[in-house]
Amino acid sequence: MSVNDIAPAQDGDGGKTPPADDAPHILVVDDDRRIRELLKRYLSDNGYRVTTAEHAADARSQLTGMSFDLMVLDVMMPGESGLDLTRDLRRTSTVPILVLTARGGADERIDGLERGADDYLAKPFEPRELLLRIGTILRRTHASSAPKHDEISLGPCRFNITRGELRSGDRQIRLTTREVQLLRICAANPAKPLSRLDLCDNEAAERSIDVQINRLRRKLESDPKNPLYLQTVRGEGYALMPD
Repeated sequence: MSVNDIAPAQDGDGGKTPPADDAPHILVVDDDRRIRELLKRYLSDNGYRVTTAEHAADARSQLTGMSFDLMVLDVMMPGESGLDLTRDLRRTSTVPILVLTARGGADERIDGLERGADDYLAKPFEPRELLLRIGTILRRTHASSAPKHDEISLGPCRFNITRGELRSGDRQIRLTTREVQLLRICAANPAKPLSRLDLCDNEAAERSIDVQINRLRRKLESDPKNPLYLQTVRGEGYALMPD
């Protein structure tokens, strides 16, 4: 089964309970009207509030006027692509982004993650897998894993766990939502080796952890190839070593 197997809405199909007012709000961005409508119906039927946009400019307008818990973003759109939009949004926004693409090769996945996507799903996909990935991202985003101390020192950097802010002196270092989540998990377990699965809670996303760790090291470490604070523990995973 793929997204094309989601049945279109029928007249009089009013048996579903509408999403609660406080349900997570998802922005679906896809230039294909049929896909937008199918995803909106499917996600709404599964308890999410959904707003749609047909291209990057439309998505920017929606983001200006409303708050979202997650974006489901198609890569191949006319004009500004989904990956270009992701990279630009990461300059100012930490909204989690799940990228959809017809190109599922390793290079494309890595490119999406490097530009700031939180997860990557290749088309055609199982609707249930989309739900599982959305649920995993939202759990990570809203998980409360802060340790007792509100701030940790990592050499010249300080990470405020509650606010999810990383600073070097007076300069704030921009973090993606996923990077904040990784640092919070590591900070809750200082000096403890954590496996890739510990850091993502999702086997499908486990392969992206190395990419995320390398991105974090470039922001934390003076020499990312010889890290002092976010270390590799051979055979076990990664460990955060605060001062």
